[in-house]
Amino acid sequence: MAYFISTVRYDKTTENGQIKTVNEEYIVDALTVTEAEARTIQHVTPYISGEFSIPSVKRSRITEVFGNGGDYFWTCKVAFITIDERTATEKKTTSAILVRADDFDGAYRALLDGMKGTMADWELQSITLSKIMDYIPLNNE
Repeated sequence: MAYFISTVRYDKTTENGQIKTVNEEYIVDALTVTEAEARTIQHVTPYISGEFSIPSVKRSRITEVFGNGGDYFWTCKVAFITIDERTATEKKTTSAILVRADDFDGAYRALLDGMKGTMADWELQSITLSKIMDYIPLNNE
């Protein structure tokens, strides 16, 4: 299982009637790039009238997706802290976790909720608003 970022390009009519080409990113839980592309096409087809293309599908650095409510996706940069037994030095390994929430506070709470069972020590380094439009889970969870 891996997360892929799939970009969808299509023409969208704006509120003032102009047609504008937009690129939207979707996070897809899939095994391969081909599967991610096929699942993206299946997901967006009912919502987009007219032609669209998938100009890129690439493996994401996202390691987890938390939260099931909210209109926005937030990227949380988390550092897991381990101690090297030989040198007794602290080592930090950074991971990116995608959280779905309405606002910054909701993202922070959803991250804390998702990390509750984590046995490792960790610290939050940043929370930033992502450009991800939607999450396409494996088996449509």
